[in-house]
Amino acid sequence: MNYIAYLHKDRDSDYGVSFPNFPGCVTAGKTLEEAHRMATEALSLHIAGMTEDGEAIPEPTPLDDLVKDPARKNAVAFLVHVDPGPDRTVRINITAREKQIEEIDRYADDAGLTRSAYMVHKALKRVPEQQKAKPKKARVVDFGFRPGSRRKDLRKQR
Repeated sequence: MNYIAYLHKDRDSDYGVSFPNFPGCVTAGKTLEEAHRMATEALSLHIAGMTEDGEAIPEPTPLDDLVKDPARKNAVAFLVHVDPGPDRTVRINITAREKQIEEIDRYADDAGLTRSAYMVHKALKRVPEQQKAKPKKARVVDFGFRPGSRRKDLRKQR
């Protein structure tokens, strides 16, 4: 996907980059090349974090829709390509008791997560425990060689 980025440059400063679709995602570089490379890295990490938190990734805004964006003033718009990855966020419905949802919301709030992010995190955290192969019970086969048994004692004598 290609997202629009704004390149900002003030006198005696590095090149700053911001993204209108992702407020708070900013980076900088000493050169144009470094700013572009850092923009790709910053946006990729930002999107990965949003995905991990269960947040929806916005569709790229067309440049025509950003003509009146005040953040674009004195900036140059350019495209930053990021691979969305194989995972995409999907909406699901679940059924639960109201009290259960309230409790989940409290836990999510305490953890600083959204309800969705909390539920995904908890569900995936349990998967490895469930997938672990249960240890097979050892089969006890009695060959009659118990400590102090007559057979064992006879074997020692041979």
